[in-house]
Amino acid sequence: MSAAPLRCAMLLAAGKGERMRPLTEDRPKPLIEVAGRTLIDHALDRLVEAGIGRVVVNSHYRADQLEAHLAGRDDIEIAISREETLLDTGGGVRNALALLGEGPFLVANTDILWLDGPENTLARLAAAWRDEAMDALLLMHEMVRAGQFEGKGDFMLDAAGIARRRAWYEVAPFLFSGVQILHSRLFEAAPEAVFSLNRLFDDAEQAARFHGMVHDGLWLHVGTPEGLAVADAFLREGRGG
Repeated sequence: MSAAPLRCAMLLAAGKGERMRPLTEDRPKPLIEVAGRTLIDHALDRLVEAGIGRVVVNSHYRADQLEAHLAGRDDIEIAISREETLLDTGGGVRNALALLGEGPFLVANTDILWLDGPENTLARLAAAWRDEAMDALLLMHEMVRAGQFEGKGDFMLDAAGIARRRAWYEVAPFLFSGVQILHSRLFEAAPEAVFSLNRLFDDAEQAARFHGMVHDGLWLHVGTPEGLAVADAFLREGRGG
């Protein structure tokens, strides 16, 4: 199989949103609104636009509040993977594998916003998937186009789209956008504990099955009140022409 039929996705929504305080004192971060719509609804809208019919959402902090909100969506099938203790990104996905099924699936953070370029971003990502060569395909964004996001970047990409993590002394041209396709086989040797997806990225890199695709649209990180203000102003101005 080459292109991935993206039938299922997972949205990471379990965190406490501590960098977003005080806004998260009375609600989970995915229920914070940007331009009048919650972060998780922005993400769900993008999945629906891409034709994805089923999504798994993990929950922990103020889980009842998040799950009650999700019950109001009737345009996509939603399954909940509740975490009694936070499992981090890797542990959270591993805990939901029974709901995600075998094969490739999309995973996305809920504290980001991505806008398409000439084509649908998730369709581009699915078309770039090569099952025989990949265990992980990350949507990358150019640091020079990352707006308020600062840092030394995350990854290098070669001409074939093979990714590697930057060394400590390097500056990388690309950051990880928080959107990715992962294959269930990547989790076969994963620990039954709390762990980051970064651990599996390193495993895929060592196996030469770690790839990236450069985003050709806009991307906004909404992890802090400052980032929220930028994203809110940007979307409201864009909608106003």
